[in-house]
Amino acid sequence: MNRRKFLKRSAYGLGVFTLGCSTYPRAVGGRTGGKKRPNIVFILADDMGYGDVGALNPASKVPTPNLDRLAQEGMVFSDAHSGSAVCTPTRYGVLTGRYCWRTRLKRGVLNGYSEHLVDPDRLTVADVCKQAGYHTACIGKWHLGMDLPRKSGGKPTDLDYAGRIENSPNVNGFDYFYGITASLDFPPYVFIENDRFTEPASERIQGVRFPGFLRAGPKSPSFSHIDALDVLTKKATGYIRQRAGHEEPFFLYFPLTAPHKPCLPAKRFQGKSGIGPYGDFVMQADWAVGQVDRTLKELRLAENTLLIYTSDNGSYMYRWTEDKQDHKEDASVQGYHASVHRANYIWRGTKADIWEAGHRIPYLVRWPGEVKAGSVCKRTICLTDLTATCAEIVGYALPENAGEDSFSTVPLMKGKDWDEPRAPVIHHSVNGMFSLRDEKWKIVFGNGSGGREKPRGKPFAKPYFLFNLENDPSETTNVIEKYPEVAQRL
Repeated sequence: MNRRKFLKRSAYGLGVFTLGCSTYPRAVGGRTGGKKRPNIVFILADDMGYGDVGALNPASKVPTPNLDRLAQEGMVFSDAHSGSAVCTPTRYGVLTGRYCWRTRLKRGVLNGYSEHLVDPDRLTVADVCKQAGYHTACIGKWHLGMDLPRKSGGKPTDLDYAGRIENSPNVNGFDYFYGITASLDFPPYVFIENDRFTEPASERIQGVRFPGFLRAGPKSPSFSHIDALDVLTKKATGYIRQRAGHEEPFFLYFPLTAPHKPCLPAKRFQGKSGIGPYGDFVMQADWAVGQVDRTLKELRLAENTLLIYTSDNGSYMYRWTEDKQDHKEDASVQGYHASVHRANYIWRGTKADIWEAGHRIPYLVRWPGEVKAGSVCKRTICLTDLTATCAEIVGYALPENAGEDSFSTVPLMKGKDWDEPRAPVIHHSVNGMFSLRDEKWKIVFGNGSGGREKPRGKPFAKPYFLFNLENDPSETTNVIEKYPEVAQRL
C-alpha cells in the first residue's frame, strides 16, 4: 500500500485528527464536540490585482460592491502573496501547501493538454477536508494538468472525447469537479465533469488578439467563452444549494476564469465600468463572488462558513505613461494610465514579475464569530498556507511529508499572532527568479524582474536587489550596498 493510501486508511480507521491544537476535535456526523464545523469556500480569482478591489484601493475606478462588503464583514490581509507570479505554480501551492519549484515545473505554466502535475500520492487540502468528513468540490479553472485520453497514433492534441480522463481532480481529493483544463485562452475549449468531457470538441476556432485573446484550437459546440464564468458560477451556487440539505460540511474550491484573458465580460457588463473590457470583467468577477455570498446567506449557511477570496497572482495590466493610449481609450491596449486605474495599486511591475505586483494579492476572509468584522492583518502570508489552515480548522494532523511550506493562519484570523514566527515567504517569477521576504526586508536573487518588466534579468545573476518594504513599498531604491549584513543574512 502506498504511503498516501496508508495515511487515508489510517485517518478513517484510527482517527488521526488533532485534539490539542484545534477547537475542532474529531468529527462525528458533521459536528465536532457539539459544535458544527464550518463549511469552507475558497474563491480564487484569475489575474485580479490588489488595486482592482475598491476596499484595498480607494482610487479604484471599478465598482466592486460585493468584495467591498466582504472586506467590511471580515478581515483584510494586506500583505498576502501568491506562491508564484503566474497561475499553474500558485495553484499547485494552494492545493498542496508546497511551493511548486519543488516539482518538475521550475518556470512557466502548463497548457490545456499538459499531463498531471500533482502527484497522485501527494496529500492535498481537498484530501485533508475529505478525510475529516467534508464533501469536496472544485468548480472552475484547474490548470494543473490532467492525463487526457488521446487517439492512438495521433498527435498529443488529438483527443478521444469519449474516453476517460486519468488523474483528474477527483484523484486529488475532490468528490466533484466541473470546469476546464486550463485558462480560458487555452484549448481544448470544452467543459469536463469529473473524469469525462461533457461533449466532443468538434469545432475549431482561430486565434484572436487582446482583449479577446484566444489561442487557436478545438471547441465543443455549446462552449461559449463569453458565457463561461456565468456557467461556472451557476454550477458553484448549485453545488452549495445541493449540499445545504446535508449534515456533512463542504469544502468548495471555486477558481474563477476572470479577469484573465480572454477579457470577454458578459454582455450585461460590457461598458459598465467606463474604463474598458478589463474593468467590466473585474465587475463580473465581483458579481460571481456576490452570487456565492448571496446563496450562502439565503440558505442561512453564511454564519457557519469560512469564505476566503483571493487571486492567483497580480494583474496583467501595465501602467502606462500619459503619452500613450490606454485601455480606456483603446480596448486593444493592455494597460492603463495611472490616473485612470492602478490594477496593481502602488506595487511595482505586473503579473509574472518578481516585483510586488507579480504576487501581492487581495486576500479577504469572513468567518462570523471567529473573524472580527472590519479588521486588518498586516502579517505576511502565502497561499501555500491554506492547507495548514484548513487542517487546523477541521482537526486533521498533517503528516510530516505534506504541506511542507504551509503555516496555519487561524491565529491571525482570530486577531492573535503566531506562537512562533512563520518561515520567510519565498517568491517566484515566471522565468524562475527567486526572492525571499522576511518581515520588512525583501531580497531578489537576480538582476531584473524575472518576468515582463524590463530589464527582465536572469535568476542568480548579480547585482541582487534589497528593499525595505516598510519605507519603500514600491521598490524604488535598491539598498543592498547600504545594508550588506542584512543581505548576507537573507
